[in-house]
Amino acid sequence: MNDPLAQLKDIHLPPPVSWWPPAPGWWLLALLVLGGMVWAVVRLRRRATAPNLKREALAALEQIETDWRSHQDGSRLAAELSALLRRVAISLYPGTDVAGMTGSAWLRWLDEKLGGHDFEKGAGRLLLEAGYRPGVDIDDPDALIALTRRWLEKVTREAGHA
Repeated sequence: MNDPLAQLKDIHLPPPVSWWPPAPGWWLLALLVLGGMVWAVVRLRRRATAPNLKREALAALEQIETDWRSHQDGSRLAAELSALLRRVAISLYPGTDVAGMTGSAWLRWLDEKLGGHDFEKGAGRLLLEAGYRPGVDIDDPDALIALTRRWLEKVTREAGHA
């Protein structure tokens, strides 16, 4: 007898799926990962080579304090602290007229950024005149230096200079 089932051939499986070339989704994922890695490397490299304003400002403050311990000149201390505050302020707030501020307006602006009235009514008041009068005796130079340090740390932290 002619059995039609006997004439059937065995099932042929398709060849296994090749790993190459990958599907379009894998190409997209690879591009995203590669782009993210390039972005991270560029960002880290920029951060490592860019000057850290907070670090540099605090180092300058330490140098001013060290110099103060040796020369004990109140007017020089006040002038150097005022110049440091102004340099940092100009760097952090380029859109404002920080360079042109003088007198009480300058102290008010510093107080705004710090919060409180330590510049206008406290130790920072010496910045108005002490830098311009020779032989000024500062009663509490450590308070003025500490106030400057607090201001520098606060504004650089808020500006993202950790």
